[in-house]
Amino acid sequence: MCSHQLPSASADARPVHLTHAHIVAAHPEQGWNLLCDGTIVFDDSGELLPDGRVVDPHRVTAGQLAVAA
Repeated sequence: MCSHQLPSASADARPVHLTHAHIVAAHPEQGWNLLCDGTIVFDDSGELLPDGRVVDPHRVTAGQLAVAA
């Protein structure tokens, strides 16, 4: 685990570790990455936090995608 301290946030908010933590073990063939703070981030955007909480996938709907011109 990393030695830096990340600010805490609620499970409903966009996790701050995604902007501060870095990948320490990448497993793209299995669809997940381990971050330095102990969080496991899945390719479907779901997460398993170090304290055991689960963050459901937060997929973007088609209406939210930018359209290339």
